Amino acid sequence: MPPRPLTGAACLLAPQPMHFLHINQLYTRASGASRYFIEIGERLAKEGHRVTVLSTDALDLEHFWAPGKATLAEREAEYGGVRVLRFPVRRLPGPALLYPILRRLMVEIGRLGRPTVPLLRRMATLTPRLPDLERYLASAPELADVALVHTTNITLDFAILPVARWARQRGVPHLCTPFVHLGEPNNRQIVRYYSMPHQLDLLRASDGVATMTGLERDFLVRQGVAAERVRVVGAGVDPAEVAGGDGARFRAAHAIKGPMVLSLGAAAFDKGTLHVLEALRRLWATGQEITWVQCGPLLSHFEDHYRGLPADERARTRVLGYVSDAVRRDALAAADVYAQPSRTDSFGIAYLEAWCYQVPVIGARAGGVPAVIDDGINGLLVPFGDTAALAEAIARLIHDRATARALGAAGQAKVLRTYTWDAAYTRARQFYFDLLGQCLHKGACSHVG
Repeated sequence: MPPRPLTGAACLLAPQPMHFLHINQLYTRASGASRYFIEIGERLAKEGHRVTVLSTDALDLEHFWAPGKATLAEREAEYGGVRVLRFPVRRLPGPALLYPILRRLMVEIGRLGRPTVPLLRRMATLTPRLPDLERYLASAPELADVALVHTTNITLDFAILPVARWARQRGVPHLCTPFVHLGEPNNRQIVRYYSMPHQLDLLRASDGVATMTGLERDFLVRQGVAAERVRVVGAGVDPAEVAGGDGARFRAAHAIKGPMVLSLGAAAFDKGTLHVLEALRRLWATGQEITWVQCGPLLSHFEDHYRGLPADERARTRVLGYVSDAVRRDALAAADVYAQPSRTDSFGIAYLEAWCYQVPVIGARAGGVPAVIDDGINGLLVPFGDTAALAEAIARLIHDRATARALGAAGQAKVLRTYTWDAAYTRARQFYFDLLGQCLHKGACSHVG
């Protein structure tokens, strides 16, 4: 699908090569947020624009607060025409527990409202922090022609705040994709970490805010972000890229016979991974032979829980951790059910990948997922943490193959209709150039044009 024509002042800007600056704290293909920026950045580069990504040396989220985790040694690279610079993460001395304690303290202070914004900004950059990135911003001549800054991950605000300040000082438009995790309905346990006063203040001050779903957009508008500045951009997949998996090869390689349930992404409580495991333990206890496969980074608390399982239950699982794209495709082709009942997904790209293989999906009624999965039409939704309901949903899709096939086929049709990367890029690109057109009209970014 070619990008739709630009309108107004933006059409005058589009043909001219421009320099876009992306800030993505965790730039790896295993991260859904990163995949969003990879797809946008590489498409911009193909159109002839320059794209620079400023990221960190973290391989997974735990590196931000816990020493000794895996890092990426390469400090500068080019992928798909996009230049990527990685900066080392620095932390205050102390145990990994220091970070969650600090963030909890910030949440409590934030209850006092907007007067706490300056204090919270300072606390947000205590740990982790990126001093080398800040020095780079202050001294890099190659950033003089940046036309627009695009940041992400509002909960990892330590990387956004210095860049937002840099953009404001230079009159460069700032677009943020916050990936707000809404959590469970009527429960602020998760969303309060994404909507502290300083985070909302940052979004209110941004020139544009791109959300994954209408649910996220509506939440931010209720929090005082101007409705005209917020657009639903969403995410997607490239069906041709996802295709090609060999399910028989995967099953042979991992000695899997019978029904298989697949989970992708970080193995963590908030992602629902522990609940999938506990739901399957319920089914195993009734004599049902189902194999569970997990692909993605393993967080420490999951590893501790998994090690405590009886050997016969671990034998019914294949916990693979990070896998190659080829193995990921094979796993999708082999799956009978995809289960990711997360409360911390603003969208959930992996559901789309499963739908590309007509695999039925199970998600939670939490976050942005209910805007992606239509319960009973292209997947099933269960309450987050309800292992009994989850076990019932898994068993239903394993044993009622007609329903499973119908849900999977409906999901595939929805992907092809709405959720491709080409479609998401068209929306994102239009937002970029509309913001640039507005900026040029106001005379606030005279270096563009």
